[in-house]
Amino acid sequence: MSILTQAKFHPSLKHQLHTSHSPILRTAVHCSATTTTKPKPNPKKLVLEPQIRRLEPPPPLLPNPTRPQLNDPSLLSTWSHRAWVASGCTTVLVSLAKSITSAANSHMWAEPILAGLVGYVLADLGSGVYHWGIDNYGGASTPIFGAQIEAFQGHHKWPWTITRREFANNLHALARVVTFIVLPIDLVCDDPIVNGFVAVCSGSIMFSQQFHAWAHGTKSRLPPLVVALQDFGVLVSRSQHSAHHREPYNNNYCIVSGVWNEFLDKHKVFEALEMILFFKQGVRPRSWSEPSSEWTEETETTSKLTAQ
Repeated sequence: MSILTQAKFHPSLKHQLHTSHSPILRTAVHCSATTTTKPKPNPKKLVLEPQIRRLEPPPPLLPNPTRPQLNDPSLLSTWSHRAWVASGCTTVLVSLAKSITSAANSHMWAEPILAGLVGYVLADLGSGVYHWGIDNYGGASTPIFGAQIEAFQGHHKWPWTITRREFANNLHALARVVTFIVLPIDLVCDDPIVNGFVAVCSGSIMFSQQFHAWAHGTKSRLPPLVVALQDFGVLVSRSQHSAHHREPYNNNYCIVSGVWNEFLDKHKVFEALEMILFFKQGVRPRSWSEPSSEWTEETETTSKLTAQ
């Protein structure tokens, strides 16, 4: 049995090079998937769109104001002014007389006197609320109150004018209101308590502008009785009201006795009302605005003089 020798095949170097360096084909497969399903509609979305509300700027103090002169005719009283003051005083005196007469007939004095004191205190509060309102809101074109608003803003620019106004000129507007309100009460009411309250309250409101004018006067020029009543706190004092005409121009609004000023300012009652009106109506009060330099200069000078 012959043994066949198997010869091993040794590849040549050239063959080895060809086999070891044969090119390698690399294939990159990219898969992309697309969907044919439609996106589901989103449910109702809560979209919060801010609502921008245009805030009303505070009305201008006075359109192109001109400095009043000492002999300005607008500071003088007319016969119409005097007639209204006379009618206002008459209705107040009638109410007071009816209160005294009824109290004497019924021998009841304490209640009408107490009612008069309450009327005096509430008149001071009412003067502060009214003063705050026309100082901060409205303008010359405001219905009913436009003339009063314009006059008060002119007074803020030139505080000394109130001391130059004649008596009837200063009181006639409030006297007219008092006449229309108190006269019907005089005709239908005979209660001493009601008449006592109405007489003192309405009389204090009508004369509040005169108390206001005295608060701007200098001590040397005021009657001694007026100075004494101011010092005792019966009438608004010069020093207290002078603070109203200094920065920040948002305090001491009451001008009858000023008894409410400390409470209202300490508890920021008017500032709270201003914030409520601002957020509810978008109206800024004038006290939030920078006063003009001319207003500040004249007001500061006058307030320092009247405080003496």
